[in-house]
Amino acid sequence: MKDAAMSNHPAETRSAMVLFSDLDGTLLDSKTYTFEAAREALTELQAHNIPLVLVSSKTRAEIEPIRLQLHNEHPFIVENGGAVVVPAHYFPFPLTEAIRRDTYQIVELGTAYPLLRRALKDIQGELGRGLRGYGDMSLEEVVGLTGLSREDARLSKQREYDEPFVMEGVEFPENRLIEAVRKHGLRYTRGDRFSHLMGPHDKGKAVRYLIDCYRRRTGPGDGAMMTVAFGNSLNDLAMLEAVDHPIIVQLADGSYDPAIAVPRLTRAPGPGPTGWNIAVRALLRSLGPS
Repeated sequence: MKDAAMSNHPAETRSAMVLFSDLDGTLLDSKTYTFEAAREALTELQAHNIPLVLVSSKTRAEIEPIRLQLHNEHPFIVENGGAVVVPAHYFPFPLTEAIRRDTYQIVELGTAYPLLRRALKDIQGELGRGLRGYGDMSLEEVVGLTGLSREDARLSKQREYDEPFVMEGVEFPENRLIEAVRKHGLRYTRGDRFSHLMGPHDKGKAVRYLIDCYRRRTGPGDGAMMTVAFGNSLNDLAMLEAVDHPIIVQLADGSYDPAIAVPRLTRAPGPGPTGWNIAVRALLRSLGPS
């Protein structure tokens, strides 16, 4: 493991870098949902024209206003890798797997939400335990559990590929839940506040898809492309495994998620956007003048 301020990254050119980042608890503060503490690093990324790809369990409806606040016009990944959302004409070649929706090309990797809702009910019956899905919750419950505003909570309920849920009652071994999920051909992961039921996709698969697109756009004659990813919890693991330089920030209590162990991992010295800011700026300094 490396400290972000002491990292010694190879001297790839800044123009051939792509940075992927989780949102809640990573780029966004886990309590206030703001990125103010990361503003310096965000400005530097924009100044060097480095794509920042948002990768989140959030819905498309939630991420769109965040992209506007960030002045971000790059692709983004929704609902733990359920879909890759690419602005129309962003890449100079067609995305044959994509469907056109509004101003986006969308590559769907996930399982349809109604199927996940039914599967969660079946799994609950098989386990004999209460599993309360996002779709079961009122707007007020979501606000209470997440700290989101009512409007943001409403956007968070517009789900397409991922069902967050909480376990009710007496705790039971997580391996029983994982086995039940697998029997349905689905996947399970944990985020900051919720467990998640989803199809055979993850953030890593979606990130690898975009990395291939960026490399295709860059071309073999423009030097190696450096890939970086920031996360903070188990549902970021596949994304961190997919890049050259995985970086984790501290959780709100100052610890690091012990479930994340990947080669070349850098630990940012700070929680959420504070650690994100420090690590991004250290990374850019290590690359030298552009």
